[in-house]
Amino acid sequence: MKVYILLLFLVTHFTFANDVVWSKTGHRVIGEVAQQHLTKKAAKAIADILDGQTLAEVSTFGDEIKADSTYREFSAWHYVNYPADKKYGDEPPSKDGDLMIGIEKCIEIVKDESRSKADRAFYLKMLAHLIGDLHQPMHVGRLVDKGGNDIQLQWFNRGSNLHRVWDSNMIDDYDMSYTELASNLPMLSKAEKSSIVKGDIYDWVEESQDLANEVYDSVEMGDKLYYRYSYDWWDTVEIQLEKGGLRLAKVLNGLF
Repeated sequence: MKVYILLLFLVTHFTFANDVVWSKTGHRVIGEVAQQHLTKKAAKAIADILDGQTLAEVSTFGDEIKADSTYREFSAWHYVNYPADKKYGDEPPSKDGDLMIGIEKCIEIVKDESRSKADRAFYLKMLAHLIGDLHQPMHVGRLVDKGGNDIQLQWFNRGSNLHRVWDSNMIDDYDMSYTELASNLPMLSKAEKSSIVKGDIYDWVEESQDLANEVYDSVEMGDKLYYRYSYDWWDTVEIQLEKGGLRLAKVLNGLF
């Protein structure tokens, strides 16, 4: 019986550990960047709804609840798959929902002041997480390979896959805390920030899909990746984190 419980724990632990999105560090960087770009009004409203928690603190909430079957209905909200030659909405959405449907639902509930504080807090936490997911290109990857999960690779002689390389391998091996990483992102001018926040979530998902196609072309099944891959793509990782934070702030400032 003890052996069975241990095996069940290990299977569950590693299943969810390998399904991390942007890693905790990545999500917290996005939350931290967003927090720094909130209007005073938005910051006050968010602090009230979250009982003083910051966006960085709640940014990993969407992953943390995956282990609870009560929240299984939200699983499909973490990604969206559609053909590379089409735009989102050209084909019927998944019956289980998707990333875009999830973001829209979160926005709808967060801005509805007639909803309970608990409801608004839950969906605000989810919104902070999902906007982060939107900027991890493999979450707008191909259905056929589960967003790169089926593209097996070696990362510094450790088994990995394309999805995990982008979710966590590059960020975690960089070995910075989220505050260190957030404070070391590229310095952007006002014009550059304004350019980043143009458009809406439907423009941003197309941008992420374009990037996903570049990422797919960067590897072949079974490749052994080392420092060179991280060197070639680290600037992209940083700008995606920065875009995620700035755009999350734009969405939230618009809600409050």
